[in-house]
Amino acid sequence: MYFNDVHVMIYVAFGILGLFVGNILPHINQKLIEHKKIITKDFFKDYIKNFKPHYVHMILIAIIYMALVYKLGIYPTFIQNLELIKYCLLTPMLFSVAYIDYKENIIPNRLVLTMAEVGMLLTFIFGLSDINLAMDMLLGMVLGTAIFGILTILGRMVSGKDSMGLGDVKLIAALGLFFGSSNILAISIISFLIGAIISIILIIAKKKKINEYIPFGPFIVIASFISIFVPFSTILYVLLKIFTLGMYKV
Repeated sequence: MYFNDVHVMIYVAFGILGLFVGNILPHINQKLIEHKKIITKDFFKDYIKNFKPHYVHMILIAIIYMALVYKLGIYPTFIQNLELIKYCLLTPMLFSVAYIDYKENIIPNRLVLTMAEVGMLLTFIFGLSDINLAMDMLLGMVLGTAIFGILTILGRMVSGKDSMGLGDVKLIAALGLFFGSSNILAISIISFLIGAIISIILIIAKKKKINEYIPFGPFIVIASFISIFVPFSTILYVLLKIFTLGMYKV
């Protein structure tokens, strides 16, 4: 049986992989929070000793992995599957960003650095077959850094305090290597829209005070997943509709 030209057993295999990654991820998150080494000789020993199923992570990542297979497909060569590999590697790191930033109001440098290292490696591999694509990925890093860096500086000048953490700037820079210039611009805009809407809802519901810090990492993560699964043309159309108050027409 095939779905979108991919055998059902491939979906099963990626679903099982997602379950495993989802269950091991909270163990990694805790080590990141505690600033402990992740890759140690006792890693799996500690994991088995403290084994506990984390169903939310497991189910969500399994679904995302299978959705990635459906969207991107499976091809005969490594290079053709690189897009799928890229997002399978990125997914658990995005989950870690959202969870840790929400719980601790910080994005660990080790996590962001790992994302940047993986992104640079992928940029090099993509560049072997398409130099223009690699250049766009590097441009995405520069553009993301510029957008969030300028907003951080302006926020500091206006409010007299940090309106956005440097972790967010480093995160968007690393993500630029995964998404390229156009998509990182879309992710930036979408994350601010989501952040504004949720912040207003929280303030109205009196869950947060106006001057209270609201972690921005989860908004970037949501925007990133939107960019992964929604075509850029659709995102652009929706954003133009929003910013022109529905007046934009194709």
